[in-house]
Amino acid sequence: QRQVEFVLARNSVGRIAFAHDGRVELMPVHYVYQNGSIIGRISLGTKYLNWLVVRDVVFEVEEVLGLFDWRSVVMRGAVTLLRARGTDDERAKFNHAVDAIRTLIPGAFTEHDPTPDRRFIFRIDPTETTGREATTK
Repeated sequence: QRQVEFVLARNSVGRIAFAHDGRVELMPVHYVYQNGSIIGRISLGTKYLNWLVVRDVVFEVEEVLGLFDWRSVVMRGAVTLLRARGTDDERAKFNHAVDAIRTLIPGAFTEHDPTPDRRFIFRIDPTETTGREATTK
């Protein structure tokens, strides 16, 4: 389990799979791994609106050093869109997530934001996390 957490913490780009209109969609996202959860940001298009109804997603990240040297982590869980408005608890979770994202992208949510259209923050809370690896060592 510790190795799985190291892989999640070392990386910042993964993929989210989710069901949409009878199909499985796979979207690349940048993320931060913090306190056992995945935190990231998106621009809210119609595919992502499905998250408001069907919250189950699969998140995957991999490290590939060579054909026979790789690691992969798969996390299944519930995705939540965090809100800047709402209860004190909701605002606190949103602000905590902004701080986490700024460890990866310091200008996020400022006038120096390199991706200002990505205004929505999501968090994936895992129900199951697994890892696999292949090595020639």
